[in-house]
Amino acid sequence: MAKNKKNVRTVLITRFSALGDVALTIPVIYPVCRANPDVNFVLATQTWPATMMVDAPHNLTVVDVDVKGRYKGFRGMWRLAEKLKRHYNIDAIADLHSVIRSWIIDFWMHLHGVRVSRIDKERMARRALVKHKPGAHVTPTLERYRLVFEKLGLNAPKNTFTRLFDGKQLPTSALVPKKGEDECWIAVSPFSVHKGKEYSLKQMYQVVERLSQLPNTHIFLMGGGKSEKLALRPLAKRFHNVTSLAEIKHAFLDEFALLGKCDVMLSMDSANMHLASLMAVPVVSVWGATTPQCGFLGYRQSEDNAVQLDLPCRPCAIYGEKDCKFKDYHCLTGISPDTIVERVLQVVKR
Repeated sequence: MAKNKKNVRTVLITRFSALGDVALTIPVIYPVCRANPDVNFVLATQTWPATMMVDAPHNLTVVDVDVKGRYKGFRGMWRLAEKLKRHYNIDAIADLHSVIRSWIIDFWMHLHGVRVSRIDKERMARRALVKHKPGAHVTPTLERYRLVFEKLGLNAPKNTFTRLFDGKQLPTSALVPKKGEDECWIAVSPFSVHKGKEYSLKQMYQVVERLSQLPNTHIFLMGGGKSEKLALRPLAKRFHNVTSLAEIKHAFLDEFALLGKCDVMLSMDSANMHLASLMAVPVVSVWGATTPQCGFLGYRQSEDNAVQLDLPCRPCAIYGEKDCKFKDYHCLTGISPDTIVERVLQVVKR
C-alpha cells in the first residue's frame, strides 16, 4: 500500500485538451488504475478525446464534458465540480491540466474537503529552455503526470504501459484493408496546429513520392477536416499505393486498427505521434520550433528517430505557437526530404 493513500476511494482526473496531451495521459493513467484496483478513477475530458480512451481498466470511468456549451465559463465549471462530487463521491483530484478551468474545479473541491494534487507546469524551467540558458531542463510530461498521482499516495508505476490491447486481439475495422505478408505500411501525419511544428506540404509531397516508390509499400495519410482533406487529395490520387484517411470518416478505433498493422509512422510533434505510441509503433518525428527536450516526445519513442536541425534559436517555444523571428522557418524548411526518407528506411530495416 502506498503512503498517504488513506481514505482515497475515488479520484477525479482532469485533462480537457489538447488531443495529444490527453493521449499522453494514457500510459500513466492506465497503469495507475491497474496498480490501485481498490480505487475508482473518473476522467473528465472533452467529448472527442473521451472516445480515444479505449481498452480502459475496469476501475476507470470516462466522463465527456462540453466545456464550450453546458459547462462553459466559471459557472459551468462550478456546476460540473458539484455534479461530479455528488455523483461519484470524489475524495481526491488529480489535476493533469492546471489551467483556469481545472483550477475552478480544484478550488470547489478543496472547499468541500477534497484532496487536490496538481501537475507542476515547470514554467520557470520552460522559460529558461526557450531562452537557451545553460543547464535548462524540463521534466518529461509523462513523469510530471505520474508525480501527480504519487503525491496523492497512490501506486504510480513508471514505464509499465506496453500498448493498447496488449495480449488481446487487435481491433478490426472495415476501413482497414488486409495487409499482405510482405507489405510495409507507413503512416504519414503531416499536420500540426502550429506552423512552427509543420513541415511544408511541398517538401512532404517529395517525401511521400519517394516512399511510394518502395516495393510492397502502402502509405496511409492521416488527417481530418476540410482543409487537410483537400491538401492530401492530390497525393492519394497520384499514387496507387497511397490512401488518405482524411477522405474517410473514421473513429479512433479505426485509427488504432490501422496503426496496429503499421511498421512506422512519420509525424510532426503532434497528436498522431502519441496515438502511434499507444500502439507501440515506432515514430520518425520531425521537429522545428520545438525539441524533444520540451517534454513531449512520444511514449517510449527514441530520440534517435527525431529529425531536427541543430540551430541556436531552437527551441523558440514550448508548444511551437510563436512566429519565426527570421520569418523563414529554416528549422523546418532546412530539413531535406532525403533526410526524412533515409530515417524512415532505417526504422523499417530495424
